[in-house]
Amino acid sequence: MSANVLLTESMSLEVGAQEPWPSNVQLFQPYEVEQILLPDNASCLAVQAFLHMAGLDFTIEMRSNAENMSPSGKVPFIKAGAFVVSEMEPIVAFVNTKGISLTNNLDVGQKADMRAYMSLVNNVLGNAELYISWYDEVTLEEVTKPRHGSVHPWPLSHILNWQKRSGVMKRLGALGWTSKTLEDVYAEIETCCRALSERLDNSPYFFGSKPTELDALVFGHVFSILTTPLPDNRLKVIVQQFGNLSKLCEMIERDYFERLNSSDSDNGNFEKLP
Repeated sequence: MSANVLLTESMSLEVGAQEPWPSNVQLFQPYEVEQILLPDNASCLAVQAFLHMAGLDFTIEMRSNAENMSPSGKVPFIKAGAFVVSEMEPIVAFVNTKGISLTNNLDVGQKADMRAYMSLVNNVLGNAELYISWYDEVTLEEVTKPRHGSVHPWPLSHILNWQKRSGVMKRLGALGWTSKTLEDVYAEIETCCRALSERLDNSPYFFGSKPTELDALVFGHVFSILTTPLPDNRLKVIVQQFGNLSKLCEMIERDYFERLNSSDSDNGNFEKLP
């Protein structure tokens, strides 16, 4: 992440707001139907939602080796002219260099609150999704390994699954997540969702009548949890307890995906909420 942040800082000086958003921006991600996993789907949908909210045109390019193509090894990433930028925070920063922001109406305190809640989502929901996908043995064997390796022949699929799991386990171990039980993880998810639900309250978005990147990020994670079949549906059941988060997802789905996809067939096979 630090390398990406440095990249976006240098781009801010080099590109500047005077350069327009390119007309042929591509967003690269794994195949949706047969390959993508819960954590990556959440990240990809969050970036898609942010770009839609910002009114920026892009096309989705699905690649079996999208992770390997990414400069950070994570998806999604965008190719915008001469620049390749991966992950949500650097992509948001890149968009900001174009003079485009979803937070112009927020004061300093609100922007700090937004960053704090985004950190909460990444640190809890993001790590929980990795834990369930790669550490929980049932999900690992029944969902993760078959999907992650589906686009590659054996033994390459086995090798890539092992490499990916090793990397995820190293990250989760460093953050203390491998010492948690599955029940601990579910409890953290519920606490995180309750905090988000209380912050959202009865507002259409987290900071009033207009969406920010926090809304896009929450949408990516909550929508993915609600639409991804898993052997144990407790994750979905926990999220469904918080009706206003589901309502937020429904509104973003309607306003920024269904409406746009009705006139643009290049934005992927978007799966609707049940």
